[in-house]
Amino acid sequence: MGRKTSLALACLCLAVSACAGSRAGFGGAPNLSLIEQTALPEPGLADLRASERPYRVGPFDKLTIDVFGSEELSGREIQVDASGRITFPLISTIEVAGKTPGEIGAEMEDRFRGRFIKNPQVTVNLKEIVSQTLTIGGEVKKPGVYPIVGRMTLMTAIASAEGWTEVSDKGNVVVFRTVGGRDYAAVYNLKAIERGNYPDPEIFANDIVMVGDSEARKLWKDFLSTSPLLAPLIWQFIN
Repeated sequence: MGRKTSLALACLCLAVSACAGSRAGFGGAPNLSLIEQTALPEPGLADLRASERPYRVGPFDKLTIDVFGSEELSGREIQVDASGRITFPLISTIEVAGKTPGEIGAEMEDRFRGRFIKNPQVTVNLKEIVSQTLTIGGEVKKPGVYPIVGRMTLMTAIASAEGWTEVSDKGNVVVFRTVGGRDYAAVYNLKAIERGNYPDPEIFANDIVMVGDSEARKLWKDFLSTSPLLAPLIWQFIN
C-alpha cells in the first residue's frame, strides 16, 4: 500500500504543477479588459436592445397569438421580423420589440375594439426565444446557446448546460460581456460562490460563459483509466 500511495502522491504533484499555469497568459486581446470579478459592468439597454424583466420580445422571436371567440384569428404562430414588427390580420403592422407579451396583447385588443370585435380578448405567448440568449461553452455537459427568461445567474446558467464535466475547473469560469462597444472578461471561482463567499453574479443576454478545464483532473482521469486499482485512493486526493 505504501508504494501505491507514493505513486499516487507523485502523480498528484505532477498534476498540480501542470494546473498551476492554467491561467497564465489569460487576456491580451486588444479590445478586452480583464477586471475584478465583482466589477463586471451590467449592460445597458443599448447593449441588450431589450433586456428588462419580465421578458420583452425581440427580433426573430416566435409568438403564438389567440383571439378569444375567433377561430380564424386564433392559434396563429408569427415570427417577429428583423425590425421588431409583426403583421396580423385586420390590424396590420404592430411594433412589438421591447414589449412584454401582455403589452402586445393589450395593444392588439385596443386596435380590435370597436372596429372589428366588441370586447376583444387577445392572448400572446412566447413560442420560441431567439433574441435574448447566452452562449455556454467549455467543460459543461451540454455546451450551446440558451434562452434567457427572467433573471439568470452564473450558477443557473451552468445548470442550464446540465452542469460540470469530469474535468471542469470550477475555479476558472470566465464571463465575456460587451458594454458600450467595449469587451470585458471576468474570471469567477464557482467553488467560492457555492460556499457563499460572494454573491452569484447575474448573467445577461449576449454574455458568453466559458468553463475551463483542470489539467490535474485530466491527468487523474487518464491515470485512472490505466490504473483502476488505485481509484479509491486517488478519489480521496482529488476530492
